[in-house]
Formats: sequence, C-alpha cells, structure tokens
Amino acid sequence: MSWRATVITLYPEMFPGPLGQSLAGRAMEQGIWSLEARQMREHGLGRHRAVDDTPFGGGAGMVLRADVVDAALNDCVDERPVVVLTPRGAPLDQQSVRRLAAGPGVVLLCGRFEGIDQRVIEARNLTEISIGDYILSGGETAALVLLDACVRLLPGVMGAMESAEEESFSHGLLEYPHYTRPAEWNGRAVPDILLSGNHAAIAAWRLAQSKAITRARRPDLWAAHVAGHPTTQV
Repeated sequence: MSWRATVITLYPEMFPGPLGQSLAGRAMEQGIWSLEARQMREHGLGRHRAVDDTPFGGGAGMVLRADVVDAALNDCVDERPVVVLTPRGAPLDQQSVRRLAAGPGVVLLCGRFEGIDQRVIEARNLTEISIGDYILSGGETAALVLLDACVRLLPGVMGAMESAEEESFSHGLLEYPHYTRPAEWNGRAVPDILLSGNHAAIAAWRLAQSKAITRARRPDLWAAHVAGHPTTQV
C-alpha cells in the first residue's frame, strides 16, 4: 500500500507543484506515494461558497469557519493523522518527519486568512505544525515542505538510504562540509584528511566538523545534543 497524502486547500492547483518533479515526482509515478488536493470551497456556504467570516471580538482579517472545515475533513477521516499548518504549531523537525513517513500517510489542512476557528481544531484534536518562525500567505507552501521531507524518506525513493542517515538533523547535528573534484579550486584545496584513504580518521573529522558547525550556528541543537550525550566535550 502506498503512502497517501491528502491536502485540503483553497488552492488545489498549487499541487503537486515541485513535488511532481525529481525524487518525489518519480516516486509518485512509481506508486510509492499518492497525492490528492481537495478544494475546501466545495463545502462552502451559500451561492458564493463562503468559507470564512469576521472574527468574534473584532480585529482585522477573516477566519475559516469551523463548520466548513469540519465538513471538508469529514471526507478524509481514516487512520491517517490530520495536521494543520500554522505558525503557532510545534516546530517541524526530522523526528516528526520520520514519524509521519513511517505511517500510512497524512491529511494536511492548509490555513488561510487569519487562521482557523479554534473549535474545530480542538474538536478534532488536530496536530498543529509550523515549518518556521515566519508568516506565509497560507499553509500550502508549508504543506509542500512537509510532504517533500516525508516522501524522500519512504522506502525506494532515495537511491542510498545511508545518505539520509548522514544528513543534517538525522542525529541531532548539522551536516559536515562536502568536497569533490577538482582537488584544488581557485587556490582552495580539499582538506588533506579527505584524501588520506583513512576511513576511520575521515569519520572522526566529519563528526568533529558537525559538532563545531552545530555549536557555532545552532546553539539550541548543540545544547540538546550535549544533554543527550553527557560525555560530549563542550
């Protein structure tokens, strides 16, 4: 059975977008995963298929109605988790990506305007996820990011799974630097250790580089790594 993704959105034409290309696109053609984008407005109200209304308590913007969102979700109720993409959600990280990729798939609800009526989020116990501390025009771009991160981990998508194991965040550290031919470029040489053929020494160098880069650029990740590895030298 393939990994199934359903996206509920006001802009289904945004999908598959870049997911129809490269690794994700080939995997879709091979039947490893499937993607369905559903138009939320099909469940809108009245002649104009309204999906939003003004917020109680006043304020700018509009809010997606609970009854409309609930009706849209009714068509997608199965064993898959339902995720709403929102800036106030828990940060998307590699661990959560792995959990989603290991399951049967995911239903993604793309917010728009000022957000979604809180009552439907609570009533359906939706999982709120954020891809970063910034604001987008809607959840569609975030959905593309989440799906890309999940699909590449599905069996048969990547040519060499060891590549995924060494990538940034896979072990709580940022990835080490990479080099290829030519061995010297514009006066810059590849580190000698990488040309030595000593695989143990190369592995040690790469780990040291990962630690140094993580410590310098992501002190939050470094603190978590040290907490999980008490013998790590700070």
